[in-house]
Amino acid sequence: MEQENELGVKPVKKLLWKLAVPAITAQIVNVLYNVVDRIYIGHIPEVGKLALTGVGVCMPLIMLISAFAMLAGMGGAPRASIMLGRNDAEEAERILGNCAALLILVAVTLTVLFQLFAKPFLLTFGASRNTIGFAMDYIRIYACGTIFVQLTLGLNAFITAQGFAKISMKTTLIGAVTNIILDPIFIFVLGMGVKGAALATVLSQALSATWVLTFLLGKQTTLKLRLKNFRLQGRVILPCVLLGLSPFVMQSTESILNICFNSSLLKYGGDTAVGAMTILTSVMQFSMLPLSGLSQGAQPITGYNFGARKPERVRESFAILLKCSLGYSAALWLIVMLFPRLLATLFAQDSAFLDYTAWALRIFMATSVVMGIQIACQQTFIAIGNAKTSLFLAIYRKIILLIPLIYILPYFFENKVMAVFLAEPVADVIAVTTTLILFVWQFKKALQELRE
Repeated sequence: MEQENELGVKPVKKLLWKLAVPAITAQIVNVLYNVVDRIYIGHIPEVGKLALTGVGVCMPLIMLISAFAMLAGMGGAPRASIMLGRNDAEEAERILGNCAALLILVAVTLTVLFQLFAKPFLLTFGASRNTIGFAMDYIRIYACGTIFVQLTLGLNAFITAQGFAKISMKTTLIGAVTNIILDPIFIFVLGMGVKGAALATVLSQALSATWVLTFLLGKQTTLKLRLKNFRLQGRVILPCVLLGLSPFVMQSTESILNICFNSSLLKYGGDTAVGAMTILTSVMQFSMLPLSGLSQGAQPITGYNFGARKPERVRESFAILLKCSLGYSAALWLIVMLFPRLLATLFAQDSAFLDYTAWALRIFMATSVVMGIQIACQQTFIAIGNAKTSLFLAIYRKIILLIPLIYILPYFFENKVMAVFLAEPVADVIAVTTTLILFVWQFKKALQELRE
């Protein structure tokens, strides 16, 4: 109850700092799971460039695994926060148990599917005869750890939702540090190549999952995992799934986008363009995931106070989130524009390839400065339980705008590869404008209803 009351009475700035810093740290470290793999793989002697491209082709499947974890975790955790704000801890625990059961069910299904159909998936996603071997070596092992990814990402959101931001941060730190240590041992010392990178990641995720389960079964947690709550109930799980559809669509459409980008780039620019896209995706993750961590820090504050009917604290929480998000996205945009080649150097050594990637990076992230607005508004919609608008915005940016632009813009430019990369900034500007208009209208309406 001390954690719950704190969310409703302590100064919002101090609370956001307390919750967001560990969440941001966790998100940045979380990126290292895949980014560190790519950094090491890109420096494998002789085959580094092709190996990096092969692992990049696996990203749609990796993103899809994470997306299903968000469906339960990012959908259930805000619901649990709102229930805690209403002093209904029993219902909050029921939500936790149902979401855990869904995560396990999804993990088993995805593992079987990926083991059976990995090769046709990867060929569809942009793998060539030069890269399919590396892609298969990586995904076969990575898919075996699906259960660990589901439990770590999905259940860790419930730790954050209770206000235990430092515990949540440690979940990610444990796995990421382990991965950083094991990667060079397995890849270079034992000579396992991309298989070693995948194995290191799976073992690291297993440790993180063990940490999460130990906490949620222990004495410190407010919400405890109980076997009786694992029986799926429609009235409990369906609202969580509905609320989680927005982050699910955001992440799963990243998977679809990756397929669209890779297939188009393979057509117009070959393996070099697909390899550059792998680096662009990595840099974009650095820009988006810390913003996601910031919004995760604000979510328990916004959700709890929305459930407790405190509109001024809800408004203040969003205002601070928006300022911080914009500040971060502006700083990152400046770094990308000034030092694109330096960022690319982390992943590759070939000079011509680095020049190509630096050119592409400036185009791809030309308007990323405005994404702080998109993330702050969309995540606040989720925190206050507005699933429909959040879901629409996720579909609008990715499905309605970006995917068509990937295929349409090359018809209007002589440089087809540049046109494919240009689809991202064009979609961002249109999407952010729409999001801002909808948010001003609906957020004001939601706060007015709380006052009344």
